[in-house]
Amino acid sequence: MFLLNGKPLSLDRAFTTEDGTQYPANWLRLAKPEQRAAIGITEAAPEPTYDQRFYWNPDLPKDHAQLVEQWVGQTKQTAGSLLAQYDWYIVRQAETSKAVPQEVLDYRAAVRVVSDNREVIINGTTTTDQLYAVITGDFNGIFPWPSDPFTVQIEDTVVEIGSVTEATTTSTPITGIE
Repeated sequence: MFLLNGKPLSLDRAFTTEDGTQYPANWLRLAKPEQRAAIGITEAAPEPTYDQRFYWNPDLPKDHAQLVEQWVGQTKQTAGSLLAQYDWYIVRQAETSKAVPQEVLDYRAAVRVVSDNREVIINGTTTTDQLYAVITGDFNGIFPWPSDPFTVQIEDTVVEIGSVTEATTTSTPITGIE
């Protein structure tokens, strides 16, 4: 980061010095260090970056217990919204005794398992640094939310383009299943 009289200068932006001299947008990028120093521009280390969801500043983590409560709540909310899409099957079964498709039952069970596993991992952290590592690491790769139960793979679809025939695989949602 470049500073002129203590004020930050942005790269690729024109600026004016206190004596009224104007410099074009590309000047900072093209100028040599001695040219910048000659007009009083200094270079400062950039501010350290940190994840504001977990830290107040780079050296001050937020309260671990509150963060655990927040992330468990978010996990429950996500699970609830995924389950809610298929609640009508459960209500219909209770009201009419019509069976719930096995795909829906399997999906709902998978959502609950993923939610439970995520909660165990989150609750198992003892510091904000550990929680940060869990949430920002490969958490979604280890415990991914299940995909829609009615998305199926249709293989060997033939698409003809002129004289070229190409085999493709696509995912197609199935609608209207009861």
